[in-house]
Amino acid sequence: MNRDQFRGASRNLKGRAQTALGGVTGDPGRQVRGAVNQVAGGAQYAYGRARDRAEDLAEDGRHLAHEVRDRAGNLIEGGRHFVGDARDRAGNLIDEGRDYARQARSRGATYGRQAARYADDNRTSALLGLAAVAFAVGWLARPKR
Repeated sequence: MNRDQFRGASRNLKGRAQTALGGVTGDPGRQVRGAVNQVAGGAQYAYGRARDRAEDLAEDGRHLAHEVRDRAGNLIEGGRHFVGDARDRAGNLIDEGRDYARQARSRGATYGRQAARYADDNRTSALLGLAAVAFAVGWLARPKR
């Protein structure tokens, strides 16, 4: 109960008492003043109730705004974590791809060295194999008659 409600209710009671006293004493002026005080007290009480309700609604609005802000903050924070996780996963995939490429290059270099050593160690076989490949390519590339 706020100040306007309290004053309005007390003025309304004062007006009722004046109206009743004016009726008992037969004083019409006192009855009219009592009726005016009753109406004015009722209006002031209604104004106090409306003001109290408006303050409650404003407070509810502030609470709702804070709740919305907190929820939005939580969603933003969740989005940041999601982006961070995606960035970490992408970084891990890139690192794995680089490792795989290094391993493939290393294996290719190793196999190339082994092939070169084999060719050095087995020159006759390598030359015969190369000649066979050259003959096959020539045979396949010749024009048909």
